Amino acid sequence: MHADRLRFEEEPSTDVRFPGTGERDSTSHSERSRLPRPVEPGRDYDDVTVAYRLATRVAGTPGGRPRPARE
Repeated sequence: MHADRLRFEEEPSTDVRFPGTGERDSTSHSERSRLPRPVEPGRDYDDVTVAYRLATRVAGTPGGRPRPARE
């Protein structure tokens, strides 16, 4: 995301969840430009960019296919 100007009224709290059943292999990463960690509430940040990448797959066989049911 890109913003010409960004302001946080309070320090943000983030969480990523995957509803449903089954185990998952997941990874995420963010890259920030002109946005410190942590941000200061009430401060304006100009020309901000955040790139967020998320990858997930159902755990099991290669390619994310679930393992066959056992009898």
